[in-house]
Amino acid sequence: MGSAPVPGRSRPVDESPGTDPGRVPELLVLGCSVAAAAAAVAQPLVIGRTLDLLLGAGHAAAWIAASVALLVGEILLDCLTAFLTGRCTADWTAAVRSRALRGLLHAVPDTARAHPPGDVATRLTLNASDAGAAPAARAALVASLVTPAGALVALAVVDVWVAACVLVGLPALALLLKAFARDTGVSVGAYQRVQSDIASRLLETVEGAETIAAAGTAARERDRVLGPLAELGALGERMWRLHGRALATGGVLVPLLTVAAAAVGGLRLGAGVLSAGELLAVIRYAQLAAGIGGAATLVGAVARGRAARERTRALEELPALSYGTRTLSPGGPGTLELRGVRVSRGGVEVLRAERVTVPGGRTAAVVGRSGSGKSVLAAVAGRLTDPDRGRVLLDGTPLDALTRPSLRAEVGFAFARPELGDRTVAQAVAAGPRAVSPHQVRAAVRLAGADAFVHRLPQGYDTPLTDAPLSGGEYQRLGLARAFAHAGRVLVMDDATSSLDTATEHAVERAQQNSPVVVTRLVVTHRPSVAARADLVIWLEDGRVRAVGPHRRLWREAAYRAVFGAREEGGGASIGEGPAHGRAGALRGEARP
Repeated sequence: MGSAPVPGRSRPVDESPGTDPGRVPELLVLGCSVAAAAAAVAQPLVIGRTLDLLLGAGHAAAWIAASVALLVGEILLDCLTAFLTGRCTADWTAAVRSRALRGLLHAVPDTARAHPPGDVATRLTLNASDAGAAPAARAALVASLVTPAGALVALAVVDVWVAACVLVGLPALALLLKAFARDTGVSVGAYQRVQSDIASRLLETVEGAETIAAAGTAARERDRVLGPLAELGALGERMWRLHGRALATGGVLVPLLTVAAAAVGGLRLGAGVLSAGELLAVIRYAQLAAGIGGAATLVGAVARGRAARERTRALEELPALSYGTRTLSPGGPGTLELRGVRVSRGGVEVLRAERVTVPGGRTAAVVGRSGSGKSVLAAVAGRLTDPDRGRVLLDGTPLDALTRPSLRAEVGFAFARPELGDRTVAQAVAAGPRAVSPHQVRAAVRLAGADAFVHRLPQGYDTPLTDAPLSGGEYQRLGLARAFAHAGRVLVMDDATSSLDTATEHAVERAQQNSPVVVTRLVVTHRPSVAARADLVIWLEDGRVRAVGPHRRLWREAAYRAVFGAREEGGGASIGEGPAHGRAGALRGEARP
C-alpha cells in the first residue's frame, strides 16, 4: 500500500529542523523593558526625596545624582529596547517566513494548490511581518503591565489611601483591555482573510491581463477585484473604532484617576501626613498606575500577530511526503512499475492503474483526453504525491522507501512551465540534485536544442534570465536542459514540449535517442506524433488505464484516434504508416489526412 500523506506536518527525514530565534530575543526585549520600567518606577520616589531635601536645605547631592542616573538609565534602556525589538522582529519574521515557505515547498502539490498564489504571497509577506512582530510586542506588553503594578506598590508604600483611591479605577481599565483584545482578535482575522482574497484576485487579473484586454472586460474585472473592498473597509473601520474607543476610554479614566489621586494627596499634604516631595511622587505614581490603559496598542499588535501566525502556520503544516532510508544500487535499468494504484480527490477516483510497467530505457507516452488523469499519473510515477492505494516501484524498490536525495537524483521532472528563477542561464540549468560541470551544462543545453539561442543572448550562458528576452518555447527548452543535466534513471515530462513546434520537438527527441545517457522516459503528451515515436503508449480514459501498447496497434481503435481529434479515414491507418514504417514514418507529421 502507498504511504499517502496524512494531515499535519511530516518533515522529510533528511531535512534539518531549521533555526528559530527561540525565546532569547524576546527575553532580551522583556529584560530591557522591565529594567526601563523599574527605573521609571524608582524615579518619582527618588525625585520626591530630592525635592524634600532641597526644600529642607539638606544634603541632596547623592539623591540628585541618583535622579540623573535613573533618568539617563531609562533613556539608554529605552534605546536598547528599541534596538532589540527591531532585531527580534526581524529574526522572527525571517524565521516565520522561512518555515512557511519550507512547508509550502515540501507540501504535496495537490494540498498546496488549495492556497491561491495571491493568498500565499499575503501570508509570506504581510502576515509573516505581523507574526514576526508579535514576540517583541508580547514582551513589551508584559513590561507595560509591570510599570502599573510597580507604581501601585510604590504608591502603597508612600500612602496607602492614595493607593486605594487609584486601585478603585483599575478594574475598569482591565475590563476595557480584555474586551478590546477579544473584539480585536476576531476583527483582525477577518480583515486578513479579506485582504488575502483581494490579493489573490489582483494576481489573477495581472496574469490574465492580455485575455481581459482582448475580451474588453476590464471594467467587470476591476469590479471583481475590488468587490471585497467594501467588506475590508468595514472591518478596518471597526478595528479603528475599537482602538479609538479603548484609547478614548483610557484617556478619560487616566486623568480622572490622576486628579483623584492628586486631590487625596493634597488633603494628606494639608493634614501633614505627606511632604511636598511625596505628593509629587504620589501624582506621578498615579499616572504610572493608570498607564495600564495605554497598553491597548500593544494588545492590538499581539492579537494581530496571533491571527497572522495562524495563517502562516497553515502553510507550514501542509501535509508533506515522508521518506524512507533506502537508496538504489548503481547501474539499474530504470524499470518503472505501477501496481494497484488508486488516487482519489474529494471522494472521486481520478486514477486507477492496476499493473503498468515501463521497461528500463524505454519511452512511454501518456495520452488521454483532458481530465483523464495524465498529470496525476505523472505525479504519482515521479512521487510528487503518493497514491491512496497501491505502490510505485523503481527497479523493484518502492519509491516511498527511498531517501529524498536518492529519489530526486534518480527521478527527474520537466514541466510545461518550468520555474528557473532569476539566475543566469548556466546557473539555472546547473541547479538541481546533482553537481554538474560547465561542460555538462552545455551538453544538456545542446541536447535540448537551446544552444543556438543561448549564444545569441547578450552574455551567452552568463546572461541573467531576468535580462533574457526568451519566448515560451525557449524558456521551455531551458527547463528541458535542466532536466537533462540532472537525468537519473527516470525522466517524467509533463507536457514539457507543448510550446515547441513539431520540428524542434523532433530534433530534441532525436538528440535524446542519440545521447549516451539511457533514461526511462514517461512523456505526457497531446500530440499523436510523440505517441507514435514512443516505445509504448499508456492510454487513459476517465482516470483509468484503458490500454497499454504500441501506438500503431492502438491507432486501429476509433476511440484512441478520437483522443487526438483525428478523423476516421481509410480504415484507421496509424500516423506514419504507408511507404515508411515505424519511427521513421512517424516523423512525417502530426496527423495523416
